[in-house]
Amino acid sequence: MNGKRGSAIFLKVIIFLVGIAVLTLCIYWIPVLTIRDVKAHPGGDYSLYPLLVCAYGICITFSFTLFHVYKLLTFIERNNAFSESSLKSLKVIKKCAFTAIFFIVLMIISLKVISSISGDDSAGPISVSLMSILATSIIIAVVDVLQKPLKGFLDKK
Repeated sequence: MNGKRGSAIFLKVIIFLVGIAVLTLCIYWIPVLTIRDVKAHPGGDYSLYPLLVCAYGICITFSFTLFHVYKLLTFIERNNAFSESSLKSLKVIKKCAFTAIFFIVLMIISLKVISSISGDDSAGPISVSLMSILATSIIIAVVDVLQKPLKGFLDKK
C-alpha cells in the first residue's frame, strides 16, 4: 500500500466517522435537547422551530458535503483528480458551504429575534455562529483555490 492510497483511506475513515457523528446529532441529540427545552418551557413556545430548521438544514448540508468530499477522495485515489467529475464535486462542495452560511445567518437572525423577545443575552451563540461563518468562508476560499487551476487544466485539455 503506497502513501497516497493510505492517506486516502485514512481520510475516508475520518469522513465516515464524522458522518456518523452528524447522524447521531440529528437522530439523537437534537430531539433530546428539544424535548428537554419544551419540558423546561411548557407554554407552547414556538421560537424553537426556526432554530430546529436551521440546525437540521446545516446537518443535511454538512452530510451532503461529506458525501462529495468522499467522492472527491475516490477520484483522487483512482488517479482521476484532474477530471470533470472532481470539478463538479468541488462546485457542489462550494455551493453546500454557501448554503450552510445561509442557514447560519438565518440562525443568527432567529437568535436575535428570540433574545429581543425573551430578554436573554444571545452574544455567546451569535459569536459561535460568526466563527462558524468564518470557518466556512475559509473552506470556500480553499475550494476556490483548488477549483481555478483544475478548471484551467480542463479548459486547456
